[in-house]
Amino acid sequence: MSDIDEPLSPDELGHRLTEVFDLVGPLYRRAARKVDQAEPVEGVSAGVRAVLNLLRVHGPLTVPQMARDQAISRQFVQRMVNEAAGHGWVESVPNPAHQRSSLIRLTEGGRTTITRVLGREHQLMRQVGGDLTAAEVAACVRVLGAMVRTFEQGDPD
Repeated sequence: MSDIDEPLSPDELGHRLTEVFDLVGPLYRRAARKVDQAEPVEGVSAGVRAVLNLLRVHGPLTVPQMARDQAISRQFVQRMVNEAAGHGWVESVPNPAHQRSSLIRLTEGGRTTITRVLGREHQLMRQVGGDLTAAEVAACVRVLGAMVRTFEQGDPD
């Protein structure tokens, strides 16, 4: 066993990151369920929430850009965009860089909706206990970011 501040050997790192990975799936599914449970009130599924938040953060994007960012199929993203458009939360606008691939952008209603969803999520996240420090959260973000970047290297896009 190494000192807590020393880098782990590749073998030990692999075992420890498996522990992290084993928590990410259940965490994602539980968080998605919480979002979906609120759907009758807000009408926002986890997939639509992801689309709305991507557009909030990055501005107008194409469906292929959103699919690459989320590492999911274009078809799934298109279904989520169609669902969001059905609620009036997004709209398709011409893309000056590519005639056949429109840009999708938030409407004012979409901006209001994602702001409300994020506010509710913030209230849920405030309930996380454990006396977590800024350093611990920064380390968690750093670890998960490194894992995402590692697995991106194998993506064909």
